[in-house]
Amino acid sequence: MCNGHHRSLFRGTISPNQTSVPENGDASVVDNLRGRLAETESRLAQVRAREAALSRLLEEMKRLVCVMEILENYLKRRYRDRQEYVVRLLAPVSRK
Repeated sequence: MCNGHHRSLFRGTISPNQTSVPENGDASVVDNLRGRLAETESRLAQVRAREAALSRLLEEMKRLVCVMEILENYLKRRYRDRQEYVVRLLAPVSRK
């Protein structure tokens, strides 16, 4: 799921020497990374909230499908009962 997406986190040109705290006092790289980390965490929080909302919607849809299946079965049963009733009404009366 994360394959190929990790490159987007590293847009700038950062050499391996710049990944640790710079010795020359250049804190802008560290600030840049912290800012990007904060943005990533913010996006992650938004995605998790969206996932939770979609999960709730999915559960609601599953309940709706269940209710619809119950109604469908009920209506089929009523239809068969009415069909049998009509057949009995229209059947010739047998006389002995």
